[in-house]
Amino acid sequence: MRQYDSVIRAVEENRVGFIRLWFCDVLGTLKSIAISPADLEDSFTEGIGIDGSTIEGLTRAYESDMILRPDPATFQILPWSDGSGDRLRTARMMCDVLTPDGEPAASDPRYVLRRTLEKAEKQGLTLFTAPEIEFYLFQKPWQQGEPLALVDRSGYFDHVHGTEQLGFRRNVIADLESMNIQVEYSHHENGPGQNEIDLRYADALTTADSILTFRAVVKEVAHGTGQVASFMPKPMIKQPGSGMHTHLSLFQNGKNAFHDPGGEYGLSAMGRQFIAGLLRHAPEYCAVTNQFVNSYKRLWGAQEAPSYICWGHNNRSALVRVPFHKPTKGTSSRVEFRGLDSAANPYLAFAVLLAAGLKGIEEQYELPEGAEDNVWELSERERQAMGYLPLPSDLCRALEYFESSELMAETLGEQVFEFFLREKRSEWHRYRNQVTDVELAANFNL
Repeated sequence: MRQYDSVIRAVEENRVGFIRLWFCDVLGTLKSIAISPADLEDSFTEGIGIDGSTIEGLTRAYESDMILRPDPATFQILPWSDGSGDRLRTARMMCDVLTPDGEPAASDPRYVLRRTLEKAEKQGLTLFTAPEIEFYLFQKPWQQGEPLALVDRSGYFDHVHGTEQLGFRRNVIADLESMNIQVEYSHHENGPGQNEIDLRYADALTTADSILTFRAVVKEVAHGTGQVASFMPKPMIKQPGSGMHTHLSLFQNGKNAFHDPGGEYGLSAMGRQFIAGLLRHAPEYCAVTNQFVNSYKRLWGAQEAPSYICWGHNNRSALVRVPFHKPTKGTSSRVEFRGLDSAANPYLAFAVLLAAGLKGIEEQYELPEGAEDNVWELSERERQAMGYLPLPSDLCRALEYFESSELMAETLGEQVFEFFLREKRSEWHRYRNQVTDVELAANFNL
């Protein structure tokens, strides 16, 4: 039986009229084309041709022809109508992007992650991830000159009254689980209209696929209730930003390689080396995990966003945290990376984090002492004395570290590395060339 035969049968049995082929560009924007069931088998055997030159960073103009090949393991029926009415349903599959000769496209973010995962697999290691995804809900789209329209004034863990608010996360979770994306927790976050939904552990590629789907589901459910969802890192300067704290663990031969019952916090030598890699290379990968100008307003806006390169156990000001787990539950040994944006490209982000951790293991980096104090409350002199270096303060500085990093160039590949650097420099230049209301208020009467 061919791997995709079950997909063809599911399309027939569930009266699917359209199949959406999903992929993303280098910056993480979801892309989609629709095919009919009649073209489904050809999509598996031959792929679907697209003009890659129209997609940001996917290919160069002189080599524009690209092929989408759907991954049959990702087939799921979308829980919303998608314009096909009540008679026919719509499904989606994640795609790999190929060159015309059938080779993986070097610019495909999904391939960048696959390639890094294969490097780990050669060492017998599999990366598992579990993201905590934060986002804001607003009453209507943002319009220039108008304040953001908040849906509530509630805070952390608040029980929000009102049918729409109570039902929103429930509807999102129901849609996700109908697509076999398992949810662990959900709650109201600290900011007004801010929510968090946490996905269960899965292998890193599955998680990255799920994050793209998660964003689409959240936006679709919000649209259905007349609201707007935003994954912008810092939409309101006086309110918390939206991060994607992600739990990471490596498994080897079916066992958690981060677990050592005799180690501090139950953490193995490999786990300590992995954290050391995350810390040492943080300035280099920061441009990927926090790729927007706005990202650094979250990182440097306090409110539980990490600003300094350190690790700790029960310390939520640290970039990397080792969460508490029951000593008898070795499978729960993990590290929590707290720097990641909800809007990051998950494929590239997981690839660079894994590469940094693997580098720590390969080179046997020594893990420095953990941070027990709230790092934000220390003086600058105290932080320097303890060796807590700052993360880049803005996108420009992050790109300087990124550009000089051999590890990032190797992990992302030349084409993605160069496009990302060029595109992000352009974003910084556009931002730098603006005259803001804050500047006008401060300086107009000079």
